[in-house]
Amino acid sequence: MTIGLLIITHNHIGDDLVATATAMLGLCPLATEVLSVTQNADPETTLRKARQSVAALDQGNGVLVLTDIYGSTPSNIACHLIDSGRVQVIAGVNLPMLIRILNYPQLGLAELVDKAISGGKDGVLYCNPVCAG
Repeated sequence: MTIGLLIITHNHIGDDLVATATAMLGLCPLATEVLSVTQNADPETTLRKARQSVAALDQGNGVLVLTDIYGSTPSNIACHLIDSGRVQVIAGVNLPMLIRILNYPQLGLAELVDKAISGGKDGVLYCNPVCAG
């Protein structure tokens, strides 16, 4: 059994991230669902869908939820899902974070959280003129 992955983002950001990561890796090794939150989405309806997704994704080892901007509607929905030891949430999803997660599908939830955060942070770099060199 592995960790389930739920990505809750504005519009289709999550879909695009998963499609890109899957194309780069050739597969998506974790059970993954994306929940897109549009401008006119009802937060309560979306939260119900998110809870259904968590239930479907949890194979017994928990679910990691990624969201885009902390404090936004997708993030607020995700934070309602937190269940210590079972469902963890990380805001600020980016492609390096997602690639890191998908490269370590065998890890437990706590270890996957650490990998995700390090992937997200380590993937943000200032490209100075020396890089173009």
